[in-house]
Amino acid sequence: MFPENVSHVPAQRAVEVHQPTPYPPAAVAPAPVVPIQPGTIPSVASVVLPDGRVVTGYSLSPMQPEPLATKPPVSRAAVNVALGGVGFLAVCGGLLLLTTFIAALTALVTQLIVLAAVIFGGWIAVQVFSASGHHGGTTVNIRKATFKRNHFQG
Repeated sequence: MFPENVSHVPAQRAVEVHQPTPYPPAAVAPAPVVPIQPGTIPSVASVVLPDGRVVTGYSLSPMQPEPLATKPPVSRAAVNVALGGVGFLAVCGGLLLLTTFIAALTALVTQLIVLAAVIFGGWIAVQVFSASGHHGGTTVNIRKATFKRNHFQG
């Protein structure tokens, strides 16, 4: 399957080497230097420190922030109308919750009354229907009983 081992002279191949081609640099002109003259020459200040050294430098004035744009004032009537609307919505929401609560409470009371009537009616029915079949308590035969000094003797 594999060819037999035959000694060969190393094959010489033609090798091509590719070298990168450099691009010529673009001609960039240096930016012109334009001297800027300050509007005013700042004053030089000297400060004598407590240990006798003298520090000299430019005095810097603190930067002033730009003034804020003034907002137009809101009229009192607009504020009152807005607050009135918020209050009205709060009252309406409260009344809606109150009516819902009252309706739920009414339904609960109604159901409790019906439940009590059913339980009480059932108890009455048990008492009525069981009275004929079973006598509770002491059974006394009055015909055989004798009364002696307000005591019932049998």
